[in-house]
Amino acid sequence: MSSTTKDTPPPLPEPLRVAVADSHTHLDMQHGTVEEALAKAASVGVTTVVQVGCDVNGSRWAAETAAAYEAVHATVALHPNEAPRIVLGDPEGWSRQGAREPGGDAALDAALAEIDALAALPHVRGVGETGLDHFRTGPDGMAAQQRSFRAHIEIAKRHGKALVIHDREAHDDVLRILREEGAPERVVFHCYSGDAEMAKVCAEAGYYMSFAGNVTFKNARPLRDALAVAPPELVLVETDAPFLTPAPYRGRPNAPYLIPVTLRAMAEVKGMTEEALATAVAANTARAFGY
Repeated sequence: MSSTTKDTPPPLPEPLRVAVADSHTHLDMQHGTVEEALAKAASVGVTTVVQVGCDVNGSRWAAETAAAYEAVHATVALHPNEAPRIVLGDPEGWSRQGAREPGGDAALDAALAEIDALAALPHVRGVGETGLDHFRTGPDGMAAQQRSFRAHIEIAKRHGKALVIHDREAHDDVLRILREEGAPERVVFHCYSGDAEMAKVCAEAGYYMSFAGNVTFKNARPLRDALAVAPPELVLVETDAPFLTPAPYRGRPNAPYLIPVTLRAMAEVKGMTEEALATAVAANTARAFGY
């Protein structure tokens, strides 16, 4: 009997019959090469991935990777938790940049200028992940986070790119800032985490809702209720890999090739066939990211 540890990649799922895109992944945080990840994904019908930037270096890497691979589209941004680290410093060195001194508003402006320049590139299809994270950032970091989010909204609108939102325990504030600033034409709630009520608000506004592997978790009833009411033409699927690996592989490394596991669980919740949902999701992702 083979023993699997939490580091063992889950097995390849049965291939999808209709090809789809992973609308949100972090290839730079996964094991193995980009080529390996794309080949493995394509072998099960995941033929496109959206590589998401979380800081200046990661956003540069996303843009370069999208330029190099036809199957990869990029988004660029400062993650909501990155903005306070730039402004207030990061003495713990929690992020990939290691320990950092406080840079103040000037440092945030410089980083935003880099994101703005990258957002102009043709293979960069979105600005994100940006938004608010009340889970990891305390009250002292809120101002930097909100200022950064508002700036990203403006960048997305000026370049005509999709806005990819990270919303963690901050639903009301995210929706309020989108209203105050005026949302870009295309908005994607990555790793949708609201309830069914919020799904109706998002649907009304025409915002896309992207569901990740956590929709399969036992305790995720509110997420499944939200998915059930989300219009099929506004639903996307993502891995957020290497995080949020779907059940029954929770806790093991996630990767784009596991999209079929989540998509099949979603089809069940929506009472749709796998093919019907895959067809909708493929069209929605292309429309959301303009490719």
